[in-house]
Amino acid sequence: MTKTIKAPADPHILPVRVYYEDTDAHGIVYHANYLKFAERGRTEYLRATGFDHHEIKEKYNLLLVIRHIEIDYLAPARLDDMIELCTKVLSRGRTSIVMEQVFTRDGKTIAKMKVTVVGVTPEGKPLLLPPVLREGFQETRS
Repeated sequence: MTKTIKAPADPHILPVRVYYEDTDAHGIVYHANYLKFAERGRTEYLRATGFDHHEIKEKYNLLLVIRHIEIDYLAPARLDDMIELCTKVLSRGRTSIVMEQVFTRDGKTIAKMKVTVVGVTPEGKPLLLPPVLREGFQETRS
């Protein structure tokens, strides 16, 4: 049976509520928590394509791991804020996918990241991304 790919034509949007556990002593989102939110956004993007991490590991012996992240913090998010995380693919190659993730609150960008994801075996050896998986990570049309 052939896998049906549901490549998002538009960026994936994940609403995120800021909880007390997400904040630091000053009541703003602790910088490392943006990485947690971003991981959720990439996971939900993957689910929107019709895949999940467990299936990819079982079927392709592949783990998707982060090779590189750049992040700019532009404004703070605070307790009880509702923020949106927009995840989209900038480019894809045979071994990597570059994604952009933008955090907004009330339409204003508060943080922006560029993430390079690569495929490895469970033992940590580099692995080409299967073509069917690459199809799910389409560059977002502008």
